[in-house]
Amino acid sequence: MQAPTPIPVERLQFAMPPVHDSVEDERRHRKERLAGALRIFGRLGYEDGVSGHITARDPEHTDCFWVNPFGMPFKHITVGDLVLANADGQVVEGRHHVNQAAFTVHAQAHLARPDVVAVAHCHSLHGRALSTLGELLDPITQEACAFYESHALYDNYTGVVVDAEEGRSIATTLGGNKAVILRNHGLLTVGDSVDAAAWWFISLERSCQVQLSARAAGRPVLIGHQQAVLTREQLGSDLVAWINYQSLWQDVSRSEPDLLT
Repeated sequence: MQAPTPIPVERLQFAMPPVHDSVEDERRHRKERLAGALRIFGRLGYEDGVSGHITARDPEHTDCFWVNPFGMPFKHITVGDLVLANADGQVVEGRHHVNQAAFTVHAQAHLARPDVVAVAHCHSLHGRALSTLGELLDPITQEACAFYESHALYDNYTGVVVDAEEGRSIATTLGGNKAVILRNHGLLTVGDSVDAAAWWFISLERSCQVQLSARAAGRPVLIGHQQAVLTREQLGSDLVAWINYQSLWQDVSRSEPDLLT
């Protein structure tokens, strides 16, 4: 019996980040992904009262950022609910308020990093728990290695961030990294797409959970420096994050298509 003929690789489907024909198309895409990411965060239990935001830079007005409305449940947010605010937190499009304290941190991160499209920050359970230890994530799993020498610790807590100066301090600590652990506060991640920033947050939160669980059970064995660097080079790019996130996007967009309204 003759063996089946392999299908040429070029005929197999593999999703890659889209290229947009117009700024309007790109804006719509970012808003759809933002609404979807917020719903996913709601599903995962990252929402804590009015705390927690994801922002996406507008592709035309690059010093303005789309954000979830103040006080609206993540699980109910639609594209039409999103608010556009300038770097000072003033609403320029939309019908809702924004959380000024949270937006201060996001805006400063965006301003300091022109390469960043999206910023995610929520008071997730395990991220907050690890942040109280005032230390970085250890390279103890493959997923944690994506953050090896690619995240920072903001080793300060002064209460709710309400002024631009502290926002700038956090942005400075973030530097060129993909994430920062805010001591006694939680996690913040960035990416060159909403998908990447959201995936890094999800992965970092899970890695925090693994680290806390492993330490509670015993003494974790660290992955060596060279192997951790190699793993980061393989898995730590925003493109890999985008690819990892697609199954979550497909699930939420198919099961909750009203988010696109």
